[in-house]
Amino acid sequence: MAKSILIEDNVDSIIMPDNLKVGLMVSRHRNNCKKIECNFDYYGLAFGQSPFFVPDIIAKALGDNAKKAHYSAAEGIGELRVAIRGFNKRHFGLDIPTNRIIVGPGTKELIHNIFSIVKGDVILPSPSWIGYAPQIRLLDKKFHTFYLKPENDYKINSDDLDEFLKNLGENQKIIVLNNPHNPTGIVYRKEELVAIADVCKKNNTLVLADEIYALTTYDIENFTSMGAIYPEGTFVTNGLSKDRSAGGYRLGACILPTNSTDQLFSDFQKVAATVYTNVTTPIQYASITAYNPSEEIEQYFNITRNIHRIMCQTISQEFNKIYGIKASMPYGGFYFFADFNELRDDLIKNGISTSNQLAESLLSHPYHIAVVTGDACMLKPDNFGARIACVDYDGKKVYEDYKKNPPKKDEELDFVRRNAPKMIDAVTALKRYVQDLKDKNKYGNE
Repeated sequence: MAKSILIEDNVDSIIMPDNLKVGLMVSRHRNNCKKIECNFDYYGLAFGQSPFFVPDIIAKALGDNAKKAHYSAAEGIGELRVAIRGFNKRHFGLDIPTNRIIVGPGTKELIHNIFSIVKGDVILPSPSWIGYAPQIRLLDKKFHTFYLKPENDYKINSDDLDEFLKNLGENQKIIVLNNPHNPTGIVYRKEELVAIADVCKKNNTLVLADEIYALTTYDIENFTSMGAIYPEGTFVTNGLSKDRSAGGYRLGACILPTNSTDQLFSDFQKVAATVYTNVTTPIQYASITAYNPSEEIEQYFNITRNIHRIMCQTISQEFNKIYGIKASMPYGGFYFFADFNELRDDLIKNGISTSNQLAESLLSHPYHIAVVTGDACMLKPDNFGARIACVDYDGKKVYEDYKKNPPKKDEELDFVRRNAPKMIDAVTALKRYVQDLKDKNKYGNE
């Protein structure tokens, strides 16, 4: 009999990301229901994919460049990196030479490369995007969880960070700063970034600034890149997946720090050439259009970020009307964080003792509410919190509706009701869930 194939222990330590697992389940259910009649639907608040279309000008550029099938530069083709340089100067005021720009197959791969190349322990703020910790575990790299406080709006407090870093010693470290933040939707003010940078400089700590949601910041004038505050020690990652709705294109860019740039550029080239050769060549040429000046794309940015604001802030407000739930108010991206801890006693009395079990309970019949909780967000097991994605609607339809008649402030709830009925129904289902918790505890033993 053949022996079982042995697998490295660090591979066994990671699992399929919850957002993908639950999102695929909801998608399969809905596809099956097109063929057979179903008596329920899931409320898709788990999978955070932009619901909008790729701008036509970018899609056309991809078709026009489909025959460019040759190998290309591991660090990204020169014309694209020039376009990315111009894009960063226009939108973020970052005047960076192209030798600080590396192109990769999505920001996830670029973040993986940073973790692979840069020495030192990683500091991961929690709650967190689900993708950081599994990558670090896969690399068998050491990390430390820095728990964010709701009383600080889930932002990194510089004094708390200073104390935390001091306890980790003088060796080089790297902290992940996701801004706007997934899962809370918070956006850092410039003075807050300055305070964090000062602490990092003092404690020999680099910053991985994951700014993939930067251009979804609702008040874009208030966004500041950490690359402008701490250029000598910050890696800035961004890409096409969120603001241009092109997650499947798998193209991202990393701005390298000003310190050790030449060495880092060479190292990223070597790793890229070794692992994936180059980003898909037609995608790179199409992305030149995605980064070059365009009135069509600028209009797209303005409309989609306004729709994200209306959808997420409205649903957050509706969550906050539910007894026992406190929702963060998002100012960028398409998520917010829901705190269920006031319901702790009711949850525990109903056999729900961990955040992971909360997700299972919300998903169960008759509620069918799909969210991401627990380990996936790097929460402590007894922290009853959930990431809520506000993208369960037809992006094309909503985009056209908004273009025809942008809602006034007092019309925004009606806009959401008209265009995102599944999310409104999810709020109703959650109200029922909370009421059933209370009723079971009140009448369960009678």
